[in-house]
This record gives sequence, structure tokens and C-alpha cells, in this order.
Amino acid sequence: MYSFDQLTLQTKRLLLRPFKLDDAADLLSIFSNPLITKYGTTLPWTELETAQKRIQRDLKEMPEGDSLCLAIVRLSDNQLLGDCSLFHFSEQCRRAEIGYVLKHAAWGQGYMQEALLALIQYGFSELRLNRIEADIDPMNLASARCLERLGFKLEGMLRERWIVAGVVSDSAMYGLLASDWAARS
Repeated sequence: MYSFDQLTLQTKRLLLRPFKLDDAADLLSIFSNPLITKYGTTLPWTELETAQKRIQRDLKEMPEGDSLCLAIVRLSDNQLLGDCSLFHFSEQCRRAEIGYVLKHAAWGQGYMQEALLALIQYGFSELRLNRIEADIDPMNLASARCLERLGFKLEGMLRERWIVAGVVSDSAMYGLLASDWAARS
């Protein structure tokens, strides 16, 4: 398997890099916003310790190749904008899931599209994945549009898959194949 703890990817405007412990306050500011967690699987964060534990978990898992979680940093001002990740790897099936989050102030500026293009390209070219899957709340129309622009196809709905703070929600399952990705290029 791969070790991701030294991986960086760069785009025109962004640096994707492993998190550092001193990113915790910025990460907390993102995940404490109810707009960010509205369609997610956790409640808004209220403690710096939550962000620190998340970063520590990522720092532990990345050298082992269990997950790839990269901070999205704007090059022009070194500001942390969010994260993007590949996780739940299946080596035999050459499959992984993708996840992402972007701070509210950066919405609508194309940053997530740019970051995910780089991450997906890395997944298909360097990791030789055959399939990348996304599980989103079907009410999250912005996320659905982002995935569809990248070539993901809606493949089904899992009813009442998540319960967060007593709120039940479905999952829209999206998939992108390496062959689809190659055909786009």
C-alpha cells in the first residue's frame, strides 16, 4: 500500500498537503459552522480538541496508507480553505471513497472543483484506482453539481442511511470510473 504523509499536490491556485497540528484552529472554524455540517455526518464542532484529534488521526493513518486526507490551502495567502480525502480503500477492487469540505467564505469560487480534479487525477493515475465513490446527502445540491461536473454518475439512493442528532437522511451514491475519467481527458 501507499504512504501519503509526504504527499502534496499543487494546482494553479491551491496547495493540497497533509494537515499540521497548528491547522487545528482553522479546521475548527470550518467545522463549527452549521452551514458546513448541515449535510454531514457530525454536528458542528465546539471544541478545539475535536479538530486536534481529527488531525492526529489523519497523521496516524496517512503513513499507513489507510486514508489520504489533504488540507486545501490557497497559495495566494496560505489560508486553509478545507480538505479533500480518499478513504475506505479496497485494494483488491481498486476502489476508494471521496470526501471533501470547503469553508463557507470560499464557496462558489471553483476551489473545490480545482482541488478534486487534482485528487481524482492522482487517484486514477498514481493509485491506479478503477472506481471512486461519493456518498452525499441528496439535499446537498451544490455537492451533487460539483460531482456531476467532475463526471460522477448518480447510481442510487440508500434510504435513511444516516441519523445525526435524531435527523434521518438518505444517501445519494455517486460513482466515477477510471474509464469515464480517461474518456473526459
